[in-house]
Amino acid sequence: MRLHPAVIGAAEDVLREVMRFTGPADVILSRYFREHPKLGSRERNAVAEGVYAVLRNKLAYASFSESGHGPAMRRLVLLGLGETVGADALAGLSEEEGAWLNRIAQIDRSSLPVNLRANFPQWLLDKLIARDGEAAALALADALNRPAPLDLRVNALNWKREDIIAELAKAPILCEPTPYSPLGIRVPKKPALQNLPLFKEGAIEVQDEGSQLLALILGAKRGEMVVDFCAGAGGKTLALGAAMRNTGRLYAFDVSEKRLAKLKPRLARSGLSNVHPVVIAHENDAKVKRLVAKIDRVLVDAPCSGLGTLRRNPDMKWRQTPETVAELTVKQASILASAARLVKPGGRLVYATCSLLDEENEAIAQQFLASNEGFSLVPMRDVLAEQKIALDMQDYLKLVPQVHQTDGFFAAVFVRNK
Repeated sequence: MRLHPAVIGAAEDVLREVMRFTGPADVILSRYFREHPKLGSRERNAVAEGVYAVLRNKLAYASFSESGHGPAMRRLVLLGLGETVGADALAGLSEEEGAWLNRIAQIDRSSLPVNLRANFPQWLLDKLIARDGEAAALALADALNRPAPLDLRVNALNWKREDIIAELAKAPILCEPTPYSPLGIRVPKKPALQNLPLFKEGAIEVQDEGSQLLALILGAKRGEMVVDFCAGAGGKTLALGAAMRNTGRLYAFDVSEKRLAKLKPRLARSGLSNVHPVVIAHENDAKVKRLVAKIDRVLVDAPCSGLGTLRRNPDMKWRQTPETVAELTVKQASILASAARLVKPGGRLVYATCSLLDEENEAIAQQFLASNEGFSLVPMRDVLAEQKIALDMQDYLKLVPQVHQTDGFFAAVFVRNK
């Protein structure tokens, strides 16, 4: 069955705004769909997937579109929709456009120049090639330019993974256990979860397996005092609260009241009562200082370039620049130094990002150790062994999609010396 002819026009409208790169693509899409309620779920899905395909393949599509006719934005949208839903599903194509899409589909992508194969901004591609070599950089780019599956985390407070998988099978939703996180379930397709009783009851939350592992390596236990220093919308906070078996005290700090507000309904669903969301003005807020040297475990999931999440947020690669990354590294070092003050002797501090860049990852960890003699690095292989996670790592956690099928994540674990 063909899609409604309005799909192409809607995708053009959204893409025009997204390509200004003034804000996140998912926020722009959500707003557009709210303003156009007549678009059905199939049409909304096609528009979103088409726009994301353009963001993933922007350089290659720009090159391909030079051969087409008509407005440039329409050509880009047709390439995105042609790739995701197929030219046959599109109503309102001219005969010429259909023939053009078929010709483009015949192109052997592996024969394209390196920059068009990677579809990365040149500064980022150069950085990755200098570090990893061309073949490895292209393998990473290829993995990041594919849509991610949907990962769920089971709420360990009241549910077991095998029971949830059995329940989802009845829906019927095809899924499988994730290989590393004992609480993870991978769903290849993207069903409407919010209508499921399991979701409404708080049995499952959407969370990438890599993000689940960050919560696990903090090792939060019953009755402890724990801080999630950059809690955001609280995915890891909820995982930590369940790991603590709803005991102790878990502070969810964030500078954004809006982000913490998104945690409230999730918290209500989860059944947790040990979580205390706190809006802070900055990392040196008086609310932070009150907890100096009192906390057992602190997680710093620092604001970062987000380049590890390109499978889900392909616009991030076009929105970041060497200058924005340099600004972020200053912020990351400052946040980590401030969060470290909360850790009591013998306590654990985890620094994490969803970035792939050394300057946001190892460089920050090494800089922190150099200026904080009271802390030592705990090798990641020891932390993973303690948590019984079957991953082969050395000093740090480094997850990449082409190897681990997760988003790109980095983590370092420190302990405050007694």
